[in-house]
Amino acid sequence: MIRSTAIVLGILGLPMIWVGAELALMGGTPYYLVTGLLMTFSAVDFWRKRKRGFYVFAGALLLTLAWAVYEAQFEFWLVGSRIWLIGLLALWLSTPTIRRQLWDDDLPALFRMRTVQICGVASLGVLSAMTVNLLSNDVLPFEDKRYGTTQNLGDWEAYGASQAGTRYVPHAQINKENVGKLTRVWQADTYRVGRFSGTPIQIDDGLYLCTAQNVMLALDADSGVERWRFDPENKTPAYGILGNCRGVTHYHIPGRPEGEHCAARIYTATTDARMIAVDRSTGELCDEFGGTGEISLLAGMGPVKPLYYFVTSPPTVASGALVVGGWVMDNQETEEPSGVVRGYDPRTGHLLWAWDIGREGQTDLPEAGSFYTRGTPNVWSLTSADDQLGLVYVPTGNATPDYFGGHRTEVMDTYASSIVAIDAKTGLTRWHFQTTHHDIWDYDVPSQPTLVDLNLDGVMRKAVIVPTKRGELFVLDRATGEPLTDIVEREVPQTDLPDERSSPTQPFSSGMPSFAHPRVLEQDLFGISPFDQMACRKAFYNLRYEGPMTPPSIRGTLHYPGPAGGMNWGSVAVDEERQLMVVNNLHLAWTIHMIPREDVVKGTRAGASAGFGIGGPQRGTPFAARVGMFASPIGLPCLKPPYGEIAVVDLTSQEILWRRGVGPLNLGFPYTAGSFVTASGLIFNAGVIDGRLRAMDTLTGDVVWQDELRSASDATPMSYVSPTTGRQYVLVTVPGNQKSGGSVIAYALAE
Repeated sequence: MIRSTAIVLGILGLPMIWVGAELALMGGTPYYLVTGLLMTFSAVDFWRKRKRGFYVFAGALLLTLAWAVYEAQFEFWLVGSRIWLIGLLALWLSTPTIRRQLWDDDLPALFRMRTVQICGVASLGVLSAMTVNLLSNDVLPFEDKRYGTTQNLGDWEAYGASQAGTRYVPHAQINKENVGKLTRVWQADTYRVGRFSGTPIQIDDGLYLCTAQNVMLALDADSGVERWRFDPENKTPAYGILGNCRGVTHYHIPGRPEGEHCAARIYTATTDARMIAVDRSTGELCDEFGGTGEISLLAGMGPVKPLYYFVTSPPTVASGALVVGGWVMDNQETEEPSGVVRGYDPRTGHLLWAWDIGREGQTDLPEAGSFYTRGTPNVWSLTSADDQLGLVYVPTGNATPDYFGGHRTEVMDTYASSIVAIDAKTGLTRWHFQTTHHDIWDYDVPSQPTLVDLNLDGVMRKAVIVPTKRGELFVLDRATGEPLTDIVEREVPQTDLPDERSSPTQPFSSGMPSFAHPRVLEQDLFGISPFDQMACRKAFYNLRYEGPMTPPSIRGTLHYPGPAGGMNWGSVAVDEERQLMVVNNLHLAWTIHMIPREDVVKGTRAGASAGFGIGGPQRGTPFAARVGMFASPIGLPCLKPPYGEIAVVDLTSQEILWRRGVGPLNLGFPYTAGSFVTASGLIFNAGVIDGRLRAMDTLTGDVVWQDELRSASDATPMSYVSPTTGRQYVLVTVPGNQKSGGSVIAYALAE
């Protein structure tokens, strides 16, 4: 048995010497080299049945404990991943089976051995500190006061609860004292396979939602019974991006009496580039809209290849205009379809205006033979509106493709990766703020802008909050675009690609908390064994990385935050009365490798024929882009947990009240869906990979109730009070299976 143990130690130790030496020569930690040597010496002694091997391995254990704490303090996952293997081997070596073969008949009592005592005390101390760190709950003191009234009237009438996108529920029937009595009261299955990312809206006693391929459903708000279903016969794929229908839009035509056919309408913008209007009560097409109940969103777009232009987000009704953007296929080529934003008459479907940055000031449909400016930044995510100011707020992407911009014109760069306030009556730009200059990182603004009235230094200001993939939060005056919290321009690394350019500085929101690591260091890297730890560390040193905004490179660049964020389309939720903001944030690092065009054509560059990950060929530029997660050889993220977190920010002081990973042991693995927050001080979220709907205390982050779902939700949950029964419901949608499709699950307090 002892020689088998020696073989195991040798198998582990010898590769650690080799790879550890390579890592040390690259500038990394010498720990793996030294520990590999100790384990190998120990293996030789065990093979010879020498007691010294026991003490040499004890030295390796103490070194590991000291190094793990030095590198990671007492972070549970980082320290645990560094010590578990050595710790298990130490326990094995302490068993009587092994010790009898070393000491023969003179076997000392284990816990009388000074070496074991030292190792045991050190191990117990580290494990205790790790546990305390995991269970710690740092919360700033908060005076629970109210600053104003809510913009939401009660119904969840739009995707983000209202046009303002606050995801705030002004109801308190479900509260901290009784949330433990929440129970499932009904479930409605869609019987549609495919992606299910829709958040329902609630109008009076009805719920309205969409599934993949834009099938629209109306459900009874108290029973979940299906009232009608409309199938637009959309033939695009039901899975992936093209299966993503986030929600529908409601509008009542002014002056039309309630109950008249198509006085109240439900709209969907489809992934096959149509906009459709149906009667809210019956689901029948509104022929007045476009003459047939639908309009094409391809008018004026010019040539559009299949699946190159589609819509995944619901339109926004802003000052009587039905405003819609569109998603342009990522990273394929230059001169892709236009990113134009358009406003339509919600009654007739006639074009009211087009915001086309290449024809700024010209808001009409292009003349026959011409089309909207191609390759311009698109608006694929959710928009918000302030009818008092007459503005619609659109978050923009960048000009195609994402990871190279040498071909982009000044016009293309001006409004890219920005928040733009458009006059909802005219389609003209009122103001804009750019969150990333000359974006070559796919740092488009993915989140719905959130409109709140903030108490800043005792003065109520009309604000728009702009969450970004970079983990930065920008707070602006929503009438003028003036920053309401400090923003600084900082110097950033510069591109080394030929024919590319980069901005010497980038904006950082110094007046708000940042939710990105300020700089990734070697000690921030993760791995569940010494070997994938060393692989991640070597990969880190092989990549170009000089801190935030390191540009893409042929060598390969560490890309953090990655193209999924930071923050994504789940956006933030704001308790408007307490002025508290709920933030959902991702911590996943990626890599970008730029592949010269000649190598793509020849297929000679390593990995060029293996695909581009979530990058693409970027035809029309000198480089393709291969983009993938920064992961170990076994596919786990190389950056430390948590991979997703939730936090609450006091908007009056701009301080974080609390932040932590969500899910099992705070690991985090989140989706991009968001949360909602209630007047009773609860946060609801269902977008964690362990598949649970959770209620959390807004002021502490404590989970006060949870229920297991069949999988994580790909949508933001919502809540409403039934006008019929007065009962408050919490709704969550869950992706489907081949039999029943997706499900809408409703919770309420037990009666």
